[in-house]
Amino acid sequence: MKIFNTLSRMKEEFVPLEEGKVKMYVCGPTVYNFIHIGNARPMIVFDTVRRYFEYKGYDVNYVSNFTDVDDKIIGKAIEEGVDSEVISRRYIEECKKDMAGMNVKPATTHPLATQEIDGMLEMIKTLITSGHAYKAEDGTVYFRTSSFKEYGKLSHKNLDELQSGFREIKVTGEEGKEDPSDFVLWKPKKEGEPYWESLWCQGRPGWHIECSVMAKKYLGDQIDIHAGGEDLIFPHHENEIAQSEAANGKEFSKYWMHNAFLNIDNKKMSKSLGNFFTVREISEKYDLQVLRFFMLSAHYRSPLNFSAELMEASKNGLERILTGVEKLCDLEKKAQKKSLSQKEEEGIREAGDLIKKFEAAMEDDFNTADGISAVFELVKLSNSTTDENSSKEYVVYLKETIEKLCDVLGIIAERKAEILDQEIEDMIKARGQARKEKNFALADEIRGKLLDMGIVLEDTREGVKWKRVQ
Repeated sequence: MKIFNTLSRMKEEFVPLEEGKVKMYVCGPTVYNFIHIGNARPMIVFDTVRRYFEYKGYDVNYVSNFTDVDDKIIGKAIEEGVDSEVISRRYIEECKKDMAGMNVKPATTHPLATQEIDGMLEMIKTLITSGHAYKAEDGTVYFRTSSFKEYGKLSHKNLDELQSGFREIKVTGEEGKEDPSDFVLWKPKKEGEPYWESLWCQGRPGWHIECSVMAKKYLGDQIDIHAGGEDLIFPHHENEIAQSEAANGKEFSKYWMHNAFLNIDNKKMSKSLGNFFTVREISEKYDLQVLRFFMLSAHYRSPLNFSAELMEASKNGLERILTGVEKLCDLEKKAQKKSLSQKEEEGIREAGDLIKKFEAAMEDDFNTADGISAVFELVKLSNSTTDENSSKEYVVYLKETIEKLCDVLGIIAERKAEILDQEIEDMIKARGQARKEKNFALADEIRGKLLDMGIVLEDTREGVKWKRVQ
């Protein structure tokens, strides 16, 4: 299995720190509002990475945090006149609802920054004692980047260049820094903000220290994979490396994975451009399984463009798979228990080759786009080689194979049951009655009205089946 490591800028063979186990940390959202579709991409991508490791038999310890203390959370709390905790708790729950809709598995641990303050204070104290951090006059604690000789190794930025750049953008309130590239570990409280007691001042942690401490607590000093969006490479992940390796004296993470940006209609997502969408807003137009399918339709390191046309294409692609599995479910009910035919044995061998194709794609830096292509080929195989005379063994094998690979991708291969409202139910019954009375003109008229409402009917020997289209 090869993974593109941001640290080396190369694909590397994955070798876990401990055989059969994967320790994986993924930076989670700051919970001040509903998550947006940019947040959704790393959630879906790295959930799929986790699922594939589990499919291959690894025991995965998957940690993804919630940042529940932040300027934006505090600002929202002041705006609503409530405590910050009210805001963070509300949007953690909303985030979990959206994650469930996208079929993102809950992490092994979802730590909250506010519950890990003691660990942060301990790591900061260690960094000060070792000379990697210092306290300014106002009580702010900074990390001394010049003390960590490998600073910049993840982003491949030169420290001298960084220091020059930071000097140009120095902002008010940073006068206590020894150098502009130093970053905050602990900062003094402001009026109305939540704060904690420390040796240096009443205050709260900087953003970067949170993940270093939570990764250490729940995964250990060294982890296999650290992941997140490419916007986190610098400064967040660069600073995590500096803190963790300076404090622990060990390499922090062996592999660093980063997904590329998500654009909207070929433009960067921005509220000012009016192209900012939350996952909740998308769920009002599409099943979130469609969003997941869309996110996996491109390689995670490739920029992905979100548009209505591409979402429709994803919806149609997902529909092909669901329809294929639905056909197999119907055939399973009436298939006979009999020996495999020669044609079916050939079909099983071909399906086995497609499983290998799927695995090869996933093991080449998690190429989900090619993985989906293998699933499409399986559906095509099942459509062309099964009918009412197929053996139950063959039908079940194909169905379970497609479902298994879809599950690796987090795609639910079973069509969700829908509840028709009473008007539509009555129309379907009325059409059935018209057909019994051989009033086919009326039956066709009702069918046309249902089609206008987005309801497609299919007459089968088992009765009328329907599906909703948009």
